[in-house]
Amino acid sequence: MIKQFVQEALAEDVGRGDLYALVEPSVATKADIIAKCDGVFAGALYIDELAKQEDLEIVWGIKDGESFKVGDVLAIIKGSSHAVLRTERTILDMALHASSIATLTRKYAEIIEPYGVKLLDTRKTRPLLRVFEKYATRCGGATNHRMGLDDSLMIKDTHLKTIQNLKEYIEKARKVIPFTAKIEVEAETFSISKMAFEADADIVMCDNMTPDEVREVVAYRDANYPHILLEASGNISLETIESYAKTGVDAISSGSLIHQASWIDLSMKIS
Repeated sequence: MIKQFVQEALAEDVGRGDLYALVEPSVATKADIIAKCDGVFAGALYIDELAKQEDLEIVWGIKDGESFKVGDVLAIIKGSSHAVLRTERTILDMALHASSIATLTRKYAEIIEPYGVKLLDTRKTRPLLRVFEKYATRCGGATNHRMGLDDSLMIKDTHLKTIQNLKEYIEKARKVIPFTAKIEVEAETFSISKMAFEADADIVMCDNMTPDEVREVVAYRDANYPHILLEASGNISLETIESYAKTGVDAISSGSLIHQASWIDLSMKIS
């Protein structure tokens, strides 16, 4: 999957061929990837594959998941000038996209780390970039939520509108879904969460609840269904995530890790 992704990303940029390479013969070249801001790095896994395909040598000064400071040389790339310059934008775009997500994710992760709560990403990813973007959140310190509809059965509010009896539905579901697949129910109110507990869900998501409302669900879970996991989600931000971490939930999920990430600044310089 990584190999194909890298091939398609480069092909998008190169098109029918790099016009620069038509003018002069290639020469041995060395280039540095330099940080122009602080951040958390991600993208090496993909860039290594591109380097392999294009016969480039990369000496890394950083690993996925490590922090960097402005001015740091993150990598030294050696190869023919044609190959280095043909891949420059693709390398930088992959590093920029992944590192931007990892940088924001790390901020979320550091806030809730003292509370022992797992940070989860969501399926709010750009089409065809889910694996890449979820890889970036892992580099930043998050744990992946489900990758797709086949990972686990999540019963959202829209699904609940079509289900007459949740307990009966879950009983039927356990007979047909994989043994290892979990069932999660999205609850927007205490009454729906109570219904999900009674229906024997594996995970109950407190969706768009206030911290006080989540705390009420946590207390009920702890007293009656301690084996069921609780997840908080919905409008989680850097400003609010700590208040949710303090409620006693097991995990917090946020699409913001990906769709609110602002691009950091990296550059490549021929040296």
